Amino acid sequence: MLRRHLIQLAAASLAVASVGAQAQAFPAKPIKLVIAFPAGGPTDITMRQLAENAGKILGQPVVIDNKPGAGGTLPAQMLQTSAPDGYTLAQIPLGVFRLPYTTKIAWDPVKDISYVLNVTGYAFGIVVPADSPIRNWADFVAYAKANPGKLSYGSTGTLTSPHLTTELIAQKLGVQLNHVPYKGSADLAVAITGGHIMAAADSTGFAPLVQAGKLRVLNTWGEKRLDKFPDAPTLKELGLDIVQNSPFGIGAPRDTPPDVTKSLHDAFKKAMEDPSYVAALARYDMLPNYMDQQQYARFAQETFRTEKALVDKLGLAK
Repeated sequence: MLRRHLIQLAAASLAVASVGAQAQAFPAKPIKLVIAFPAGGPTDITMRQLAENAGKILGQPVVIDNKPGAGGTLPAQMLQTSAPDGYTLAQIPLGVFRLPYTTKIAWDPVKDISYVLNVTGYAFGIVVPADSPIRNWADFVAYAKANPGKLSYGSTGTLTSPHLTTELIAQKLGVQLNHVPYKGSADLAVAITGGHIMAAADSTGFAPLVQAGKLRVLNTWGEKRLDKFPDAPTLKELGLDIVQNSPFGIGAPRDTPPDVTKSLHDAFKKAMEDPSYVAALARYDMLPNYMDQQQYARFAQETFRTEKALVDKLGLAK
């Protein structure tokens, strides 16, 4: 009887040890991080640095997979068919929270994503070619008013923050613009420098082209002027009560085990603090914007509500 009891205790101890070893074993293979924009742009470059840092901490590579298009929502959609094991992660741009209001989908952005952490946001602005007759924001507004629907501008995609914010600006000004969507900053840069569009609304991936004398910044969208472009006024300075920095972070599939999401959170948080990541962000006037799992989940709930108001205001609801 005693011997049987000892055998049962030993078996139970082995089972507990096995479960513990499995929990500690994560990750046992490379992790895929799907991002919403093409290679070569600000999101890709900064997220690759973050992934490299996190991979060193986790002991397994974090591999970037670019899935541009659909207003930045493809990575989040991929989570809906991915195993909840922590090996598929996705960038969650703000456009994800607008999706149910503009497109028929069978999942909920708040309930069907495990929010790991928020990492940063963008610095946005509107630029024109350096040789454009539009020299400043007053010229932009004057041309738009005199030529309804003829002032063409590009963005990184339909229903992205640059698109919707520019349409909100146009609505406040009482003007009609001609929107041309692109898949990402790289394609948008080719279009505006090639003379295919008159203006571009984007994150400050356009900075090298401004510094090279090819583009001119008309405004920026933060709370205060950017150090890199001190002469460019904010929207608030121009009389438009708008601030847009479009925070984004990392999500995992719904029902990913809490110990796995915590491991991922801890690794990416530490990766954010590495000077190499802070320096990568600084290239594009971006700043770390950390939210933990609970804070990020609350942000998702609040943003889901506020984005409905924006979509309704612009008359874009399905």
